[in-house]
Amino acid sequence: MNFPPVLLLAGLIVVIGGGTAVVQVIVRHSFPRLRQGKHNEVAQFLFPVVAVVYGFLIGFMVLVLWGQVNSADQTTRAEGAAAVQLARGLNVFSKAESARIRQSLLEYARAAAAEWPRAVVGRTTPEAENALNRLHRTYAGVKPHNDSQRAFLTGSLASLRELTGARTVRLLQARTNTGPPLSLWMVIFLNTGLVLGFSVIFGSEQTRMHYGMVGAVSALVAANLFLVTELAYPYLGELSSSPEPLNAVIQVLSSPQ
Repeated sequence: MNFPPVLLLAGLIVVIGGGTAVVQVIVRHSFPRLRQGKHNEVAQFLFPVVAVVYGFLIGFMVLVLWGQVNSADQTTRAEGAAAVQLARGLNVFSKAESARIRQSLLEYARAAAAEWPRAVVGRTTPEAENALNRLHRTYAGVKPHNDSQRAFLTGSLASLRELTGARTVRLLQARTNTGPPLSLWMVIFLNTGLVLGFSVIFGSEQTRMHYGMVGAVSALVAANLFLVTELAYPYLGELSSSPEPLNAVIQVLSSPQ
């Protein structure tokens, strides 16, 4: 399910911040000696270590996941670029053949764009598959009459293969990129718990300042988890790939000739 980013971020802040605040209240009332801060020397030594490991882990995750998003975006752009390449120079063929190719290509672009909500999880629609098959049959039926048409047909068939390959890769990426494995999520949650735990047990007589500090750490942790979650799925979320390259093809083919 594709949650609105604002609601997802707000939900993480509320859940993590609220949960940590409840734990902090319980700890401060159950262990009043922690307020004296006698253990702060140990906490001040361990907390930076935990924070560095946490920061490295989140940074590494963001780098890897951002690479996956870029790869997915490049695949979609390659599909759109191949379709635009097919749309250019159609006037080389006869008017009848040019019209058939244009119509088949436009039908595929529209079907692929309409398919996007299902394609983001690797599913296809019969309309898009049938439109792609018709596009292949249309090019298979083209009969070049001169060298210019033969050269353009050869290039068009190469672009059609590129389009088909990019579509296949896009669907496979959407189907197989299901986010970090459970073991990695467990490591992230463990580090998150350690960061929040050390901030909670840090001794301070100034209650408001301590709550404010823990709240700030909770918000930072929630923001990091939001970023990882948004990047974990290349075709879902605000930072994911979009069907804009396919919409650009529709615009090119729909423009007056």
